[in-house]
Amino acid sequence: MKKIGLIDYYLDQYHAENYPNWIQEASKGEMQVAYAWAKIDKPGGKPNSQCCKETNVELLDSIEEVIKKSDCLIVMSPDNPEMHEELCRLPLASGKPTYIDKTFAPDRETALRIIRMAEEGHTPFFSTSALRYAREYVNLEKEGIEFISSRGPGSFDNYAIHQIEPIICLMGPDLDKLMYTGVGSTPAFVLRYKDGRCATMAQLGWECDFGLAINYRGDHAVVIQGASDFYHQFILKLVEFFDDGIPKVSPEETLQVITILEYGKLAMTTPDTWVKLPL
Repeated sequence: MKKIGLIDYYLDQYHAENYPNWIQEASKGEMQVAYAWAKIDKPGGKPNSQCCKETNVELLDSIEEVIKKSDCLIVMSPDNPEMHEELCRLPLASGKPTYIDKTFAPDRETALRIIRMAEEGHTPFFSTSALRYAREYVNLEKEGIEFISSRGPGSFDNYAIHQIEPIICLMGPDLDKLMYTGVGSTPAFVLRYKDGRCATMAQLGWECDFGLAINYRGDHAVVIQGASDFYHQFILKLVEFFDDGIPKVSPEETLQVITILEYGKLAMTTPDTWVKLPL
């Protein structure tokens, strides 16, 4: 049985509560989240010791001990991506397959430093939004996509990634520029590719579901209503990664997702103006 170690900022959060059971089920008992370490107890929340007791995970005293005892690693801190660079330093020097929870980094420069850590440590890793693996998206034909119109819920800071990730998965990372076209409480963007292809995304409030309308060359359209079963499908991919050590998302795609998030915030300050993305 492969032993998995969790490394977190604090363990009182949704992913740490559920990944242990989900991974055990998806691996049919072949993998177990066995160890955990977190930097702090969640302010105003449950202590890490209680979280570990509830999930039957052993709380250890250091990151080093988690790495030593584990076959594979998960760096979590999903709500505090600014902690990822610090939390990843030792795992990405270990050579052991490491998953880094979304959002990968708070900005492009930090993302580049984390990617370099993995390269220097010869450590396979990947990071993603689970929405990449929504059941409705996984078998979509990528070849010939000319335009995508994406909609979804939430605020830009914590939910835009769930629309950006599928766009990059389907159309690739080779973006040229973006423009903010939103109004009031409705963030909206145009994403232009170097070859002229285009995507739009809009966040239409918490009552809005996820959805995609895709047009292919030759005027063939596919309309996707909703996004389902993404956590289960993602966990299957995570288990596969821990089994074969082959990253499921390229660093180039992850870097572009973070770049769009950073430059999207910049574009919000200059509506209706193209913002060039770095090469």
